[in-house]
Amino acid sequence: MMEDWSLPESLRFGEQNWKIRSDFRDILEVIDWLSRLEEQEMVRVYVALTLFYEHFSEMPQDLWQEALEQLLWFVNGGSKEDTPAGPKLLDWKQDRQMIVADMNKVAGCEIRALEFLHWWTFLAWFHGIGEGQLSTVVRIRDKLRKGKKLEDWEQEYYRQNRKKIVLKPNYTPEERQEQERLKRLLGE
Repeated sequence: MMEDWSLPESLRFGEQNWKIRSDFRDILEVIDWLSRLEEQEMVRVYVALTLFYEHFSEMPQDLWQEALEQLLWFVNGGSKEDTPAGPKLLDWKQDRQMIVADMNKVAGCEIRALEFLHWWTFLAWFHGIGEGQLSTVVRIRDKLRKGKKLEDWEQEYYRQNRKKIVLKPNYTPEERQEQERLKRLLGE
């Protein structure tokens, strides 16, 4: 089918087309909202849907579940693969500079200067990243997570770039409350 080669600007469900915001910056904002564990799930989903669909305020509430499923399909590059999420090895915010640097090499231009870059094109370029700073950091994170021995050069890189390599935790409100309770108990 030729439509498999297209870059969707709208999604069809509920017997109509719903215009979407498909620029990579918009989708990264949607991902950011869906990842905010400090917010209630309903708030995260509602804000993500509002950011993604241009006319979400006109969408009947009985379509919201399908709208979310379509959003997730789109973010996943048009795939409905239900592979279980593995351990987090990349953070779109924390790794932003490395992602941009390596993607600029793939794209042959400064991607942030583009007026519009469709999310699926962004994903294609992202998947085209070969060896570089980002792949080195992700490989070291994976080895550390698995308890594998780092090669000498990786150990040196880790020592020099620890802040870049260690992912900052994202705590739920309950986890933050428990941390505060423990700090009070310890007199900190």
